[in-house]
Amino acid sequence: MTTEEILVEEAGVADLEAVMRVMNDSFDPAFGEAWTAPQCAGLLPLPGVWLTLARDANSRPLGFALSRVVAGEAELLLLAVRNSAQRRGVGARLIERFISDSSVRNAERLHLEVRDGNHAIALYKRYGFGEVGRRKNYYSGSSGERFDALTLARSTDIRRT
Repeated sequence: MTTEEILVEEAGVADLEAVMRVMNDSFDPAFGEAWTAPQCAGLLPLPGVWLTLARDANSRPLGFALSRVVAGEAELLLLAVRNSAQRRGVGARLIERFISDSSVRNAERLHLEVRDGNHAIALYKRYGFGEVGRRKNYYSGSSGERFDALTLARSTDIRRT
């Protein structure tokens, strides 16, 4: 798969079934990070919230990003890529779209939260996100184990990170 075969577009409530297929495939239940369909559906109608979906040339969902912007600050709430599509540029395309969409929405600062140890941290750092905080024992895994969340941030203008 090349990045030319990845179509990234804004999505909506009608795409929640595809989003949930990606979510169920990509989030390991051992870490307690995935959201439910009602959680996603409840957020989508709120002002400043948008959903981005990545599809292949055959319209199969590869990944998604759920984001919001409030008072000049944008937050990447969720980003997921199907296991079979990981490390093929899908996550990078979704991050790039989040950054550009946030800028268009007049966000000056971008935020996200990620489980400590998640392999996506390297991707976020490659796009200029740096650690600004840590929430101890934030995620609760299926076995009762607790995991820290890292708060990462950057400006929309990489030169001001």
